[in-house]
Amino acid sequence: MKKRFIIFLLTVFSLSSLFSAGAKEEINYSQSVEFVDSYNRNVQISKNPKRIISLGPNITEIIGELDIDKLVGRTDYCDYPLQVLDIESIGSITNANIEKIISLEPDLVISSVHCPKELLENLTKMGIPSIAIYDDNSLKGSNNIIYKIGTILGKQEKANRIIQANDELIKQIISKTKDLEKKSVYYALGFGEWGDFTAGGDTFIGEMINLVSGINIAEDVMGWNYSIEQLIDKDPEIIIVSKYFDSKNQIMNTKPYTSLAAVKENRVYEIDNNLLDRQGIRNAQGILELAKIIHQNEFK
Repeated sequence: MKKRFIIFLLTVFSLSSLFSAGAKEEINYSQSVEFVDSYNRNVQISKNPKRIISLGPNITEIIGELDIDKLVGRTDYCDYPLQVLDIESIGSITNANIEKIISLEPDLVISSVHCPKELLENLTKMGIPSIAIYDDNSLKGSNNIIYKIGTILGKQEKANRIIQANDELIKQIISKTKDLEKKSVYYALGFGEWGDFTAGGDTFIGEMINLVSGINIAEDVMGWNYSIEQLIDKDPEIIIVSKYFDSKNQIMNTKPYTSLAAVKENRVYEIDNNLLDRQGIRNAQGILELAKIIHQNEFK
């Protein structure tokens, strides 16, 4: 579970003044463009980038949807869409191989929040424009990230269509679930000997649970830390775990989780946590999967 939580931290988590969210027209990259990235760094992009390296799974997913042909490098954790597995890896997010990055001859490196600022600055000094893009820890922030990357790629119209489609799906899900019986939910991000971690009230995963008439039992905590005592006290109706790492089997057979009603009554459900943990292109699908779990009779 420690490995899973480390991977989550490397893939989940503002750039407020870079682009106009409602813009429709394509940017002309015949002239250089300067903007401020999420580390407050002024970055120059001289032309529409042709060779991009992504330093974040959520960034890779967005580029993969908007213009995968421009992606020449990714991290070890970037695994969606499946085509990116054929693209060379430059290592981990926090320990990227600079020599490999240079050898791929990128004209832009895009990172998420967990990439060290020092790495980006060093790359920029070597003549490789490097930017950090992350945003508010919310679904609105997810849309902003999609649009910003769309702007960088010269794909604003496509980005807008994706955002609108996601928003429409979310509206439909909310409409279908808003009057349904609310059920208490615990999202088990991490558990066991390394501690208990979940989605607190200030997280976008917590926001997703609430959107589909779920009651996030960790609503009263901030961040990701929780305790087994709190979990046992709240005793949620539903527990949701990752479909990876043998999570369901572990929580179903590990004390003291075996004392929980959801475990005893087999109401522990698996989900592709990447739909939730990675802020960006697939969050609407993640909300749909949450709704299917929480309100199974309505989504058969």
